[in-house]
Amino acid sequence: MKNAHGFSLIELLIVIVIIGIVAAIAIPNLISSRRAANEGSALSALRTIHGADMGFAATAGAGRYAGTPGSVDASGLAELHTAHLIDDVLAAGRKSGYSFVGDLTVATPTVPATFFFSANPENASGILATGSKRYGVLTDGVLRVDTSPANLSSPFDAPTLAAATPVNNL
Repeated sequence: MKNAHGFSLIELLIVIVIIGIVAAIAIPNLISSRRAANEGSALSALRTIHGADMGFAATAGAGRYAGTPGSVDASGLAELHTAHLIDDVLAAGRKSGYSFVGDLTVATPTVPATFFFSANPENASGILATGSKRYGVLTDGVLRVDTSPANLSSPFDAPTLAAATPVNNL
């Protein structure tokens, strides 16, 4: 047949190999970009939470920060949401592969009230990792980061967060 049209088996295999090579190069970069986007979203959310909690203390809280003292839970996020200072997604305590927890202390005559929130990756390892760093913010508003893989599975506490590296110094 002189007018046979179509592709030979070799041509099809070459195309499949080329597609495989492109996928092998592109997929890790896409996963890395997704992880970086999640981490950027976590930092942005912590900035939002910090601003909302400062606004809460200045208005609805009458000098008190949002949340229940001494418990690391989402009560602060729920109270910020009730005051219409954060959205539904962030109030749920999970956003972009990160979970958000916080705590606060009540003011005493000698010590001012403080609060902190941390953002922890929900999955810190493997191909489906949502982040490779945990972040936190204290009352002073300085965002801090911890990149130690051993710590990624647990949330920050206030002393550990205070000792962590400020994000601006990276």
